[in-house]
Amino acid sequence: MPVWGNRRVSVWLWLVLVGLVAGYLSGLFGVGGGVIIVPALVLLLGFDVRVASGTSLAAIAPSALVGVIAYVLSDSVDWILAALLVIGSVVGAQLGSHLLNRIPREQLAWSFIGFLALVIASLFLVIPSRDATIELNAIVVAGTIVLGLATGILSGLLGVGGGIVVVPVLIVLFGTSDLVAKGTSLAMIVPTAISGTVGNIRRRNLDLPAAVAVGLAACTTTGLGALSAAAVPPQLGNTLFAGFLALVAARMIGERLRKKR
Repeated sequence: MPVWGNRRVSVWLWLVLVGLVAGYLSGLFGVGGGVIIVPALVLLLGFDVRVASGTSLAAIAPSALVGVIAYVLSDSVDWILAALLVIGSVVGAQLGSHLLNRIPREQLAWSFIGFLALVIASLFLVIPSRDATIELNAIVVAGTIVLGLATGILSGLLGVGGGIVVVPVLIVLFGTSDLVAKGTSLAMIVPTAISGTVGNIRRRNLDLPAAVAVGLAACTTTGLGALSAAAVPPQLGNTLFAGFLALVAARMIGERLRKKR
């Protein structure tokens, strides 16, 4: 088997394939893609979990940026909401890291799984309007910052991506268009991923060549995912997103059960 650098060609092909899949799902659902990249790197390629998380975060930044551009072209990014989410998530991520060894992660994880179950059910009850707009007021501003804060805390504690929380909450509780929720989520993810990557470089929790391979591959399909999101009706989009969240919940349940054994 031929080798590039210290890696076999088959490894690079797996990295590219993971990036292609993660990029498409990122654009389609407005999520970072880490929920796909991290387990793939760990299970398929034997990465250490911390290095896999750091590599995933670095790969997410450029693909999320491509996704934002795609959503901007359809006027589906609320920059004010994105900025408010970033303010909350930056603070929340620090709090999550600080609380990492103080809060029982097992109980928190099961609570989050329950939250996902409620979100999945609500997505079948709420059909977003593509013409919906949000009027900024004190309640919306405060609620958005709190949402960003909660997202950052969960990210720091459980390693879950912000889009998994932000997209459904913006749709169900804030009444945004599904496309605006996804585009705004990706806009929030870009600075968050860059900030996290700087920290991971300092802690050496990053495989840069792998991140470049996954990130570049993801960039080629993120725009296609965003176009697909715009092409499907809102109800079908909600159903697909609910299915995606169900897979995330199933993965988390599997991890919890394996730890108990």
